[in-house]
Amino acid sequence: MTAQITRRAPARAAVPWAGPVDLPLAGELDVQAACGLMHVHGRRFGRPTPLGLDYASVVAAELAATGAAAAGLGHLRGLPPRVARTSVAQAALLAVSPYLAAATADDPEGPFHVGGPPFVSADGVAFEVETTDADAWCRFWTAAGVAPDTARAAWRPYAARHATATCPLPPGLTAVAARTPVEFLERTATTARVPLVRVSHRTVDHVPPHDLRPHAAPAPHPLRPATDHLPLSGLVVLESCTRVHGSLAGQLLRHLGATVIRVEPPGGDPRRDAAPRAAGVSAHFHALNHGKRSVCVDPATVAGRRELLDLVAAVDVLLHDWSPAAAPLRPRDAARVHPGLVQAHAATHLDTPPHAAGESAAQARAGVPGSLVTIVETYGAVVCAHGVVDALTRRATTGAGHTLTAPLLGAASRLNSRAARRDTAPRTAEVCTDLAALARDDRFARALTRDGCVVPTSPWEFT
Repeated sequence: MTAQITRRAPARAAVPWAGPVDLPLAGELDVQAACGLMHVHGRRFGRPTPLGLDYASVVAAELAATGAAAAGLGHLRGLPPRVARTSVAQAALLAVSPYLAAATADDPEGPFHVGGPPFVSADGVAFEVETTDADAWCRFWTAAGVAPDTARAAWRPYAARHATATCPLPPGLTAVAARTPVEFLERTATTARVPLVRVSHRTVDHVPPHDLRPHAAPAPHPLRPATDHLPLSGLVVLESCTRVHGSLAGQLLRHLGATVIRVEPPGGDPRRDAAPRAAGVSAHFHALNHGKRSVCVDPATVAGRRELLDLVAAVDVLLHDWSPAAAPLRPRDAARVHPGLVQAHAATHLDTPPHAAGESAAQARAGVPGSLVTIVETYGAVVCAHGVVDALTRRATTGAGHTLTAPLLGAASRLNSRAARRDTAPRTAEVCTDLAALARDDRFARALTRDGCVVPTSPWEFT
């Protein structure tokens, strides 16, 4: 059976439920159950639990639209007309890919303990805290009345909450939140410079998924033919990203045929060493970055900035998630050295600093049904990759470079708008409760590959 979402996908995109997965999947619940989404989302509850929206179907629709747009770009670059094929199951496997990699690492994670935000204040307001700064986290909670040792003990599970999809917090921390009014907590968070976001009970579905603009002074850019059968073959992406949002967008562009070069700090990205590891590399890092090339640059130095500009001048796309306040290059500087460049910002702010746009904050602000799985960042990565393909298509037809901004709040808003319809087919598929067993299951063999650990193959086939 073909998923209902095909009516929302472009005409040249085919989206069945199972695709290369050899299982009789007949609906969204079947896909979430069989492909591990229920299992990972349910870790915080202690049991497999469906997501509160038809997530795999919505991601599959975006993958289909992206594939169709890429096929159109490939045709402009000399390839024959192609149909882009993906499936709802492949979308689900993309969403669990970091967790699948971790489950098949040399020293896999687990067991997982129940728990996780959102927090609830004394006046019954659910809220999320979004920070990557351990000191700021401790300042906030100790100022709120939590014992310093308790605040420090809570940091490790909190920092790993989206990597593990669970967050068992010390009872003392949640107890303080439960007896403190939210307005006091908000003032305390402002003083500690920690974004605190109330969980919205109204879905936000009107924020554009991205903003795409031509450079102010465009210069004609020659259309180069594809060098292989994939639509982005022969194109080069320079990626400087630290979050799932941008890193996965780069991985998707690689699956479409682009060569992706990651910019890492001197000595390499420290996330390469995070546990669990497979063949000496972090499994989480590998899931997002396998197949990419890397180059070490220190843009804080004059020589490093010059090297970064030289790299920008030689590529087709600059994909980054730099904070506007700490960006090593200004957009106009990049456009000056390469007027035909596509600059794609996988934005890390909802509005302006300090309003962080991490997974938790984006879900809370947009009213997305909560999950500790990186559902917004994963969907945002597909939206961002789609925007890059659109920008490259415009460049192919106009010769002009473009600047793309793809904020997580826009992705969360689009996720809400696309998830308004629900598939009503009952679940008949068996529920996966072990990702390592899923990785060994021959019925998934065409959708997965082992490369140190197990990761999904490309979500697209062009026929």
